[in-house]
Amino acid sequence: MKRKDYIIFIIVLTVMAILVLMERIAIPCIFNKVTGFYCPGCGITRAIRALVRGDIKTSFRNNILLYTVFPIIFILEIFRRRYRKSLKFKKVHNVIIIILLVFAIVFGILRNIPGFEYLAPIES
Repeated sequence: MKRKDYIIFIIVLTVMAILVLMERIAIPCIFNKVTGFYCPGCGITRAIRALVRGDIKTSFRNNILLYTVFPIIFILEIFRRRYRKSLKFKKVHNVIIIILLVFAIVFGILRNIPGFEYLAPIES
């Protein structure tokens, strides 16, 4: 990305963070509205809101995926930028992405099964 792109990206993230903090924006889950089931991403907005307020327990409770998959993707992206010409890293990168996708799908299924209600987001 060019410097201009980074600045625009940071401005957009800042505006979104302010709107989320002011609780004037909530991103509805279309999947949940249509099916009544929770998708792997349900609760991320509430989790970020709680995290910004410093309530880590509620944030973690709203969407565990935020704390498991996103840090791995962030670290993977840093390595991808550094070793982007390495064929061996490209293979490892693809395998890790597939594993993370499978993990997200399994998480999405489990959080809708009775007995795994603790994986569902907290209703606000």
